[in-house]
Amino acid sequence: MNTVYSHRLCRQQDRNKNPSATLKSEAPTALSQSPPTATSRFVRACLRLPTDRTPVWFLRQAGRYMPEYMAVRKHHSLLEICRTPDIAAEVTITAAERLGVDAAIIFADLLLPFTPMGLDFEFINGEGPVVHQPIRTLEQIQSLRTDRTEDLLYVSHAIEKVVKHFSSPREDGDQLGIIGFVGAPFTLASYMIEGASSRNYIETKKLMYASAVPTDLSSRPEAAPFAAAVERSASGIATNLSSAWPLLMSKLVEVLTAYAAQQVAAGADVIQVFDSWAGALSVSDYRQYCLAPTTELIARIKALGVPVIYFGVDTASLLPTFRETTADVLGLDWRIPLDEGWRAAGPGCAIQGNLDPITLFAPPAVLESRVKEILTLAANRPGHIFNLGHGIVPNTPVEAVIEVVRLVKQSNSKTPG
Repeated sequence: MNTVYSHRLCRQQDRNKNPSATLKSEAPTALSQSPPTATSRFVRACLRLPTDRTPVWFLRQAGRYMPEYMAVRKHHSLLEICRTPDIAAEVTITAAERLGVDAAIIFADLLLPFTPMGLDFEFINGEGPVVHQPIRTLEQIQSLRTDRTEDLLYVSHAIEKVVKHFSSPREDGDQLGIIGFVGAPFTLASYMIEGASSRNYIETKKLMYASAVPTDLSSRPEAAPFAAAVERSASGIATNLSSAWPLLMSKLVEVLTAYAAQQVAAGADVIQVFDSWAGALSVSDYRQYCLAPTTELIARIKALGVPVIYFGVDTASLLPTFRETTADVLGLDWRIPLDEGWRAAGPGCAIQGNLDPITLFAPPAVLESRVKEILTLAANRPGHIFNLGHGIVPNTPVEAVIEVVRLVKQSNSKTPG
């Protein structure tokens, strides 16, 4: 790997020279030349480059376990925080600084793209996100909008504020990494179709199985089935559910690509693609119905000039197939030992994970043992990012999270190349 992505520094310098530049005018493209070496150990690890130590951050590091976040929630709903750049940036910054992590992930929600697509949702206490009119028909999918992604620019404005706050290197000389994110096509489709989180994904799989479009990646025609579905729909040929799934995948890829591009233009160093519910799929189903659109989305994001992290839960059996998406980093949940997960993913990608988030409730000696076990299994190989195997849960002791950061920082030291 001899190309390091450093768009955030370049774009920040451009904005300093030209304050009138806007997100809309900034169109990041893949690098054509090797830029200066990345100063972020997090970004270097994403690219499997040597680092001085293992970088660490946490899924849901800004959340309900933090008193500072709960103080904000007393006055604002989750969606109000997401849609108000000043508050979203404040929550993001507070968590990163309180914990002392190496990367800050923007505070947002996977389902935000639903609204500009014409699908309303809300969060209900005790139930999570609820879509009141789930997508179940071809006509509903045909009516989903793909031309209103500028309605999501509030997320990019929040990222810009976070980038500005962390623009100077930290005391150790490291540049804090900034992470943007999007949901994966399958996970977002499952919310659209089920109307909420689900145990069995019956309606989602029914729509998948109704698809008459096979997926064959032997010659990398990832987008072909989905583009064909759009063409049939526009010409009036698509009249039944056989075209519904590929059309939905195509629309999601289009919207998510534009949304990710906004975040990269705002300064995100890395984009994480969350496929939270991919573990509900067999390997055959994932390959036939989800691999192509996911690969297409990741390829389009990588073309923006940033590394991509791809993460799913309960996906150990899918890791070899996940590798075919060409994501730079694969996230592991806690159910598989890190070294086994890395072998399954193959040597060509970095690995993120994979402490069980409930271990944060364990006695200090147990917590330290589990952290050191993961670091031992990683064996100081370039490309390991320490994280949890899923998000931090409510009521987690903040002190335990901070202790994990301390343990990671003190437990290994490597010489950068």
